Amino acid sequence: MTRKPMHSRPPNALPSHRGAALLAVIWLIAVIGLACMAALRVIKFDVDVASSKIHGSRARQIAEMGIAVGCNPVVKRADPILHQLNGETGEGFEVRIISEGGRFNINSILLQGDKNLMSTILNNWGLDQKEAQAITDALVDWVDADDNVSLTGAEKKEYESAGRVNQPFNRPFYDINEARLVRGMDKVEAIRPDWREWFTVWSSGPLDLNEAPAELIAVAAECAVEKAAIIPETVRGTDNARDTTDDVPFQNAAAALDLLGIDANDRPDLARRFTVNDATTRIESIGQADGAKRKITVIVRNRTGKPALLERTEEIIP
Repeated sequence: MTRKPMHSRPPNALPSHRGAALLAVIWLIAVIGLACMAALRVIKFDVDVASSKIHGSRARQIAEMGIAVGCNPVVKRADPILHQLNGETGEGFEVRIISEGGRFNINSILLQGDKNLMSTILNNWGLDQKEAQAITDALVDWVDADDNVSLTGAEKKEYESAGRVNQPFNRPFYDINEARLVRGMDKVEAIRPDWREWFTVWSSGPLDLNEAPAELIAVAAECAVEKAAIIPETVRGTDNARDTTDDVPFQNAAAALDLLGIDANDRPDLARRFTVNDATTRIESIGQADGAKRKITVIVRNRTGKPALLERTEEIIP
């Protein structure tokens, strides 16, 4: 009897299936590994966010402490208590007390119609006379209450032609950053990125001769910076340091202008640009905790009397 041969599996079939299965397992392990790594990254991110919030909240609390110290009327600007740091915990605050009167009040300049001062500032920054005058006119048109266009200014029609509606606001600036909306201020931003350091909307109006730097005094007094430097030098006293016992602040603007050779009666246009002892104060407090930093800024009027809070802002410091 003849036996039929049995059909056998090809000799290489089983190893091939095992190799494919092994490869699939390796890929599966790789995918699971990548998923685990992604999950760990997400978890770490969430932990970092939570930690940042905790430390940021603590830094904000510390900044608040600094504001409380800075608002105390008995604390002087050079008081060591304004700078505190715990070496063990890394927590502390840095507080600066600055007179807001040391800057030009942009609303006061424009509403008084002192175009010469504004255009001089812009001209000194590098804008030609035509550009400076056009931006000055546009600034005046923005804050005045009417729709009458200044010679080279801009009112509703000019802004609408540029695709901007409901502008200008026809009111004083509530915040110095609003000035960026005025036509032509992009040119100022390009050549003078720190232009905001020159202006405020919170001071009483005129420039405080006891607080302003020589550069600003020179522009307003129409004299050289070297000549204007005598004002802050006199205020600082013999030790040439501000907020010390030998400071000699001016009691009236006329006395300071005399040093510059300016008679207030002969030049009332210049005299009205200045004052002394402005009561508006900027208090900046930076709190830090475990690497996180928060900054709180408040503008206060009558800090040493009956204080009134004018503005409060908060920001994250990188």
